[in-house]
Amino acid sequence: MQALDVLWGKSVPFQCHQAMNDSDCVLFLQWALPRIGMRWTGFRRVRGQVRKRLDRRMRELGLAGAAEYRVYLEANPDEWTVLEGICRITISRFYRDRAVFESLRRLVLPDLAAQAQATGRRSVRAWSVGCASGEEPYSVLIAWHYGAGPQFPEIELEVVGTDLDPALIERARAGRYQRGSIRELLPEWIDTVFEERKGLFTIRPDFRRGLELLSQDVRQTVPEGRFDLILCRNLVLTYFDEVQQRSVLPKLIGRLFPSGAFVTGVHERLPEGWTGLKPWDNERAIYRSCRAAQGSHSST
Repeated sequence: MQALDVLWGKSVPFQCHQAMNDSDCVLFLQWALPRIGMRWTGFRRVRGQVRKRLDRRMRELGLAGAAEYRVYLEANPDEWTVLEGICRITISRFYRDRAVFESLRRLVLPDLAAQAQATGRRSVRAWSVGCASGEEPYSVLIAWHYGAGPQFPEIELEVVGTDLDPALIERARAGRYQRGSIRELLPEWIDTVFEERKGLFTIRPDFRRGLELLSQDVRQTVPEGRFDLILCRNLVLTYFDEVQQRSVLPKLIGRLFPSGAFVTGVHERLPEGWTGLKPWDNERAIYRSCRAAQGSHSST
């Protein structure tokens, strides 16, 4: 069932393929995800997106359905890397979870700027983990512009955005977005932040300054240096299994300056028994590092 016909230079699958239904998708993901260090619970709400990608992949391979794809995976170890890409979720928009970004703008970033100033540093450093097409790191720059930036003109903001997918990093560098991506921003900000042309909104140079975008897998590589702010939202704590969470989180938190801020998704929870972070003045999904100064960043 792996042979493919060729028509006009394009691969055409056998017509015996049947679209995967929801129950087949659930059963397949419950079987496959633990084998790539992912957890099924994180995929419940986004499984429709994954199902469409799985269907497309099975058609490319000329496979009839999920049962044959399972056999194919067992026989072709390299296919597991392809499956990881299929399961990569890239939902994002500017100021996603607006209340969180307003807390960053009004409270957290000014606090971090004051800390940097008090210790003689000239910059605040932020890291967006799994930055996708760049909406999150650009949102941090926007929050700084309309918050701490005018309050601390002598302090600069440096932002690093990392994502496993090089294509998404290139899209982030291009900085061009559909209107739907900016719907959470205040209307009066949009003309200042973007240049609109033919229905696309392009980030202006002032909101690119200080941004570095890198293609990195957080499970293997982290950026150099330490950070005042790390945003790890809707990735590690949603999709990674607990083994990977407990492997990755210490590396992230170990990069925080003392009293630095760590931001999760609003529906995410830290692993049970986790230490080294405490809630930031009762702000939702924002934590303060409380162990970095002692150099201990592991869970118990």
